[in-house]
Amino acid sequence: MLFNSISFVVFFIVVTTLYFVLSQKYRWLLLLIASCYFYMAFVPIYIIILGGTIIVDYFAGIYIENAKGVRRKFFLTISLIANIGVLCVFKYYNFLNGNLSALLAYSGHKNPIPFLTILLPIGLSFHTFQAMSYTIEVYRGNQPAERNFGIYALYVMFYPQLVAGPIERPQNLLHQFYEKHDFNAERVAAGLKQMMVGFLKKLVVADRLSIYVDTIYSSSATQSGKSLLVATIFFAVQIYCDFSGYSDIAIGAAKVMGFDLMKNFNRPYFSLSISEFWRRWHISLSTWFKDYLYFPLGGSRVANVYRRYFNLLVVFLISGLWHGANWTFVIWGALNGCLLIIESALKVPFTTTIWWKKLLRTIITFSLICLTWVFFRATTANQAITIVGKILQFKGPLYLGNPKDHFLYSVFAIFFLLFIEFIREYFPKRFELFGNKNVMVRYAVYATAVIAILLFGVLDGGQFIYFQF
Repeated sequence: MLFNSISFVVFFIVVTTLYFVLSQKYRWLLLLIASCYFYMAFVPIYIIILGGTIIVDYFAGIYIENAKGVRRKFFLTISLIANIGVLCVFKYYNFLNGNLSALLAYSGHKNPIPFLTILLPIGLSFHTFQAMSYTIEVYRGNQPAERNFGIYALYVMFYPQLVAGPIERPQNLLHQFYEKHDFNAERVAAGLKQMMVGFLKKLVVADRLSIYVDTIYSSSATQSGKSLLVATIFFAVQIYCDFSGYSDIAIGAAKVMGFDLMKNFNRPYFSLSISEFWRRWHISLSTWFKDYLYFPLGGSRVANVYRRYFNLLVVFLISGLWHGANWTFVIWGALNGCLLIIESALKVPFTTTIWWKKLLRTIITFSLICLTWVFFRATTANQAITIVGKILQFKGPLYLGNPKDHFLYSVFAIFFLLFIEFIREYFPKRFELFGNKNVMVRYAVYATAVIAILLFGVLDGGQFIYFQF
């Protein structure tokens, strides 16, 4: 069930209404049933896979807590193997098998291992990582094992963030299912406002930009360098509005019912460096890799600077592979890792107070991130390299699309988004739209937002980009 669909609107209204009508005793059960229904609206059979990993991790958590010494590590290993194994089968089996086939063909042999004709369960990487964080935190002694199977299942399946995050930690979310959340008009209004912002980002900006981006990238061989540059900039804004829009809707929907989910984006394109960008972009995943991979590898605490660089590169290579079973994603991760290593080696300062230096560093950071996005968006590494080459040559006419109105709407949407984000970044207390103290201004903004969605939104139920991960 997509957030940007009428069925979700009906689902959200019904579930939220029932949530506040029911007594606290049955609310978790309502949310669990609703979350199962939400997930099964995509491919029903995959609920079995999700249920299997939930059972394994539920018992693993209890056994880890009760065990001592080597046995604790043994039960954690079982849990990790189960989760990573599911990822490997459904997400990476054909990728690995395809690379093996290419390697054997190069040496004149044929690969006897068959390929699997299976669909990737939606949001698999997200709820797998959330489940893994639970068993790891129990193992570390930071979280008691959850004894209520239904509550643990709800922790993994909570519908607002089930398929595309934020990737929550048990310390933040599990206890909230036991707390009573009374109806609070102010909190409900805040949640609905955040949902509206998410819908604006997705329908009016992201899906509008996708029309031009898809057109240019699908025919990149015949497109000019100028068109490819514009399409790449459009994609940078598209993926931000698509993913942060989903996060806004998820966080807002949870907030309406009284749940607090972690912030997932913090205006990343205003970053002054690559490292700052990764502190602002997909925060729940960045912190997951930092806590569960980068720090265990030694992080930045290792004395040897080359080992620190190695740790960074490993994390971003795996992050790239997490995003997709394709060499383009691996290269994307490697590029980001290399940029961070270069930045660290050059000892780039984190902040500056001089406005023109801020502007220059923001532009440089955005340009470098756009370069990496080419590999994220392209279907093959060869296509990405060709696109980068054309962009650097910057030749040929600029394609404005057909009809040209789509292009003009897209440009206007980007500048309006840039204006709003700029105000929120540098003047957060001076100018507020959705939370304006003036009632007339506030309701005028609400009305304008609804009209913008109806008039300029792409209302074809386009899937969110990160659903494929």
